[in-house]
Amino acid sequence: MMHAIKVNSLSKYYGRSRGVINLNFSVSQGETYGFIGPNGAGKSTTIRILLNLLFPTSGSAEVLGMDSIKDGKMIRRKVGFVPSEVNFYNYMRVIDLLKYSARFYKVSLNGYFKRLVDTLEIDINRKIEDLSMGNRKKVAVAQALIHRPELLILDEPTSGLDPLIQSRFFEIIREENKRGTTVFLSSHILSEVEKLCHRVAIIKEGRIIREDNISHLKSTQMSRVRLHLSVRGSSVKLDTTGIIDRRDSSDEISFLFKGDNQQLLKELSKLPIIRVNIEEPDLEEVFLHYYKK
Repeated sequence: MMHAIKVNSLSKYYGRSRGVINLNFSVSQGETYGFIGPNGAGKSTTIRILLNLLFPTSGSAEVLGMDSIKDGKMIRRKVGFVPSEVNFYNYMRVIDLLKYSARFYKVSLNGYFKRLVDTLEIDINRKIEDLSMGNRKKVAVAQALIHRPELLILDEPTSGLDPLIQSRFFEIIREENKRGTTVFLSSHILSEVEKLCHRVAIIKEGRIIREDNISHLKSTQMSRVRLHLSVRGSSVKLDTTGIIDRRDSSDEISFLFKGDNQQLLKELSKLPIIRVNIEEPDLEEVFLHYYKK
């Protein structure tokens, strides 16, 4: 399978400070790939290297089969990019900015452009300086999609967007992905990664600590167990190996569990339990588990 992104032993240092360390991952064409971690983990550094906005200290990156250093100009023509912080020329009107972008990408402002503007509720006649952060982000989304790119790179794309526009944005991304666009989504908002992505990499302090299919990451690693008790939760002792992140309340115990289910059920059968709930954890719980480790 062809790769839209391929990263080999990629490292970036800022003097003695680390950016990213020995990253190795690939994104297949047509895939939606999540890159998750808190601020400072190395997400934006990785993206800037992919777009030739930063040079790596060592290693290499290919984007759409092109070298990120040698072919930076061509890569930027074929990629749509929504940055985490949006900066435009304040004196320009939105329509003038988007016309300028269309000329750069050598496309016309056709029916697809009108649909983007209508769906995202963009006022194209306003000046950039008069726009709120959320409205600037909507313009950035339209600018990134205007040429229907082969690869869409999104760095914290929904910051500043209201919930209705976020929902419409997700629908646009799903539609583009269905027609073959590869999506690389960097975010610390785990619910949006969970909604959109096929696979996910967790980055911590510049290193990828886990990469997996989202459904596998959630379903095979652990369960969220909630016990409703007839006694105080803090009075109950649990010795089964594999209990993580235990939380006690007045009549409830909640924990993540990764271990022998039969052994857990055997121990639970001895407790004064009224009701048991065993669920698949959400992505945020899985993510926090790896960060705590």
